[in-house]
Amino acid sequence: MAKKKSPRVPVTQAVRALREAHVAFEPLLYRYEERGGTRHSSRELGVAEHHVIKSLVFEDDAGQLLMVLMHGDCEVAPGLLARAIGARSARPAMAEIAEKSTGYLFGGTSPFGLRQPLPVYAQQSIQQLEWLCINGGKRGFLVRMSPAELERVLACEWVDVAQPTQP
Repeated sequence: MAKKKSPRVPVTQAVRALREAHVAFEPLLYRYEERGGTRHSSRELGVAEHHVIKSLVFEDDAGQLLMVLMHGDCEVAPGLLARAIGARSARPAMAEIAEKSTGYLFGGTSPFGLRQPLPVYAQQSIQQLEWLCINGGKRGFLVRMSPAELERVLACEWVDVAQPTQP
């Protein structure tokens, strides 16, 4: 009987950074869907959307970029984020700016192996998860790891900036 060939793990900048930092992770490939978001990826992988973490690039009122890690079933409250980072305001960065600064395509943004280092702020409730899935640097590719590994590698600042996703 022939062995079932397992899919090849993409070697992205994120994967290189994770391997260099000796992070234990499980690669998860799924069929990418344009504008499918975390709802689609969680359904494809059979995991709770709350465990799928979005990597979002924001910009403060001074034009400084930052990354926010948020549960897939929540949104970032810009006012709470601004307060947490000591800014007057914060808003999502335009896709072109996010792609240029991270080196990743929109929908495939990972917090690991960024082209330009960005401060990383993570929703504090992510720490309570047993495991999480986060983008591995390519559309249709997530990596599963522990929140402790995420914190160790990114040295993120934990903030409470979540609000329920609007229907």
